[in-house]
This record gives sequence, structure tokens and C-alpha cells, in this order.
Amino acid sequence: MFEQFLDTILKADFLFSIIRITAPILFAALGAVVAEKAGVVNIGLEGIMSISALFGVLFSYWTQSWLVGVLGALVVGVLLGLLIGFFALKLKTDIILAGIAVNMIGGGGTIFLLYMFTGMRGNTGALVSQNILIPTINIPLIKSIPILGESISGHSVLTYLAFILVFLIAGLLYKTSLGLNIRAVGENDQAAQSVGISVLRIKYIAIGISGALAGLGGAFMSMYYSQGWNSGMIAGRGFIALAAQAMGRTEPIGTMLSSLLFGFAQALRTKVSGLQGVSSYLVSLIPYVFTIVGLVLYAISTTKKVHKYRQTQAEAVEA
Repeated sequence: MFEQFLDTILKADFLFSIIRITAPILFAALGAVVAEKAGVVNIGLEGIMSISALFGVLFSYWTQSWLVGVLGALVVGVLLGLLIGFFALKLKTDIILAGIAVNMIGGGGTIFLLYMFTGMRGNTGALVSQNILIPTINIPLIKSIPILGESISGHSVLTYLAFILVFLIAGLLYKTSLGLNIRAVGENDQAAQSVGISVLRIKYIAIGISGALAGLGGAFMSMYYSQGWNSGMIAGRGFIALAAQAMGRTEPIGTMLSSLLFGFAQALRTKVSGLQGVSSYLVSLIPYVFTIVGLVLYAISTTKKVHKYRQTQAEAVEA
């Protein structure tokens, strides 16, 4: 069985699966990074992804254009992010509760919305055609390289965009005045306000960007990964994204590596489930075990850093 296991994971299609599965998690995790940098916790990523996934399919079906569908999902994501911001920042609702409300709408409200717009129940299988699915790209030259080409080439447009956005978000946060303002507000909003930064505006911008990124993740799920919307299709990826952001220490590169780890865990579950003599019940636990172990390691590391910082402060006071 061990030989079967090695034969399964030491193949180009396994790496292809990791990259493919990582993309939607990475979109949402980057959204969590931007929000967290501004001192805002976007717990509603799961719901935003689900609702955006539905409207991505609907917009693309109505216009017969996958690009319109992706842009529609992005806009819906922005609006949902701003809605959370409105309840939390303007109406002073607890932002966690606002995020949970969006998650609940994503879980049950989407079924009602689907029925209201199409008369269908549970999924959009009858609406799907090649025109509304996100196309794949075969990278010239690289596609001809053995193993590497099979692993990297042939992904959807949004898959490549997810990894490009890692560096764009890093550039935004650390190379632009907007990024500086976002980080300043997140670190100390009162100090930021004292130097003329509009704290409210920056937080709205950050959670709007967060919603847009989650919306792209939703579009990826319905218009490429699952090739249609169905109830429960997000399957906890929004919450896994929050874990990836925490493990990545709210840094784009670290978050990408954490997302790849979770992508590896889910790809491993898929591949191992086909092996003989392996319990499907145990295999289904793999992603969640990775999540728990990762968060435990993150908590231990953070506790050690806090302890070291307090020890240094105490020594400084004594001196």
C-alpha cells in the first residue's frame, strides 16, 4: 500500500491538483489578509464565496460570457464586503455577528435566490454550457516540458491570477500609500486618525477588497472547479482561508504557503481515497487534521513570541 501511495503522489497530476485546489482558498485567504491588516476581521468569507459563486453562474448564463460572470461575482463580493462593513462600522454591530449572518445567507439564502431567479432547486446543472465556464490556458514552451508542463500548464485563468495576486497584494500593502494607510489603521487607528487618515474610509476600502477577492474565489468554484453552483459547494473553504491567513502571519507570501499546505491536504484526501484498503472515513479527516495541527503550531509559535516579548520588556524595565 505504501508503494501505491508513493506512486499516487509522485505524479504530475497530483501537483496539478494541489495548485487547482489551492486557488480558491488563496483568493479568500488574501482577502482575509487585507481585512486583517486594516484591523477588520472578515469572518463572512464563506458566505461571500457561496453567494458570489451563484451570481457568477447566473450573470454568465444571462450574458453567455464567462468574463461578465467573473466580474459580476467580483462586484457581488465587494457589495457583500461593504455590507458587512456598513453593519459593523456604521451601525456598530459586532463584525463577527455580521459575518456570521452573511455566512447563513450563503448557506440557506442562496437556495432561495436560485429558485427565485431560475425556478431551480439546489444546483445550476441545467444552466451550464461551455460559454459560461472559465477557459484554461496552455502556457507556450512550458507545456512541452515533461512533468513541469503537466503540472503548471493547463489551469484556468483565475488559477494563475490567484498566485499573481499574492505579489500584487504584497506590493499594494508595502509599496503604496494606500497600503501604508491600511497598515497604519490596523496597527493603531487612533494614531492614524491623528495624522489625518480617514479610518472609516480605509476600513471600508479594505473590507471591500477582501470581499472582491472572496468573490473571485467563489467564481472559481462555480465557473471552473465544480462547473456549476450547488448548495454546500464551498465546503468550509472560507474558514480554511482564515486559518491559512493566521498561519501565514497575515503576510501574502506566508499565506500563499499556508494555502498550498491546505491544498496539499485536500489533494491528498482525493488521491488517497482511491487506494485499496484505506478507510474513506479516515481519509475525509485529512484536511481538518492539517488545519487543527497547523493552528496548534501557530498558537504555540505566537505564545512563545509573546512570552519572549514580555520577558524583553520586563528586562528593559528592570534595567
